[in-house]
Amino acid sequence: MTRTISQLFDLKGRTALITGGSRGLGLQMAHALGEAGARVLISSRKASDLEAATAELKAAGIDAQWIAADGQSEEECRRLAQEAMQRLGRIDILVNNAGAAWGAPAEDHPVEAWDKVMDLNVRSYFILSQEVARLSMIPNKRGAIINTASIAGLGGNPRGMKTIAYNTSKGAVINFTRALAAEWGDHGIRVNAICPGFFPSKMTQGTLKAMGEEKLAAHAPLGRLGDDEDLKGLTLLFASDAGKHITGQWMAVDGGVSIITGG
Repeated sequence: MTRTISQLFDLKGRTALITGGSRGLGLQMAHALGEAGARVLISSRKASDLEAATAELKAAGIDAQWIAADGQSEEECRRLAQEAMQRLGRIDILVNNAGAAWGAPAEDHPVEAWDKVMDLNVRSYFILSQEVARLSMIPNKRGAIINTASIAGLGGNPRGMKTIAYNTSKGAVINFTRALAAEWGDHGIRVNAICPGFFPSKMTQGTLKAMGEEKLAAHAPLGRLGDDEDLKGLTLLFASDAGKHITGQWMAVDGGVSIITGG
């Protein structure tokens, strides 16, 4: 029997692991999944941030837990997946959202900073996806992986922005999403990517200050930056059965910036 739209978007009985979930975009995505009925487990490096975010989620009526882990460490990524399995029983939805940025001219960009960005923005996504798939999604023949990319991964930057490592890493995330979706479709695992534009956050503070928040907002066809609701709809689509025939795709959530820049 064909399900109703509310049934297709319903996540009751599902579990979700969200990295970088203690603030910003990750916390917004955790709210989206939890509000749709999923049990959520958020992770980041700092226990204090996670405690505050979990309290916020619980205050909203969401079944939420947390585990502190450093995404730059392979050992920590695998421990996170294993402990999440112990807590949740299975992992139906994985949101790879932890990330780092570094601003420097390409000719002066420190190699160690390049490695830090690549390790967290790309390598950790692969390791955690691999571990979660092995432990839960492949045995259960189902799963949804959502990777946070960026419109910065679609091309270059406006003049004045120098984030070569970040742009490169987010371009890699987009093709990682495509390649993984093609390979893991046989296991019933869907893999998609969200490409946010400019959202006020700790990571974008430097860019917003350098470029000017009003100027960046004016550059978008919709005339504003992203807010605390703008990722919720797409996150839920990619995570739920409403998107069960969507895999290997990316979508920009940027107020139309990428259609102007040609991304």
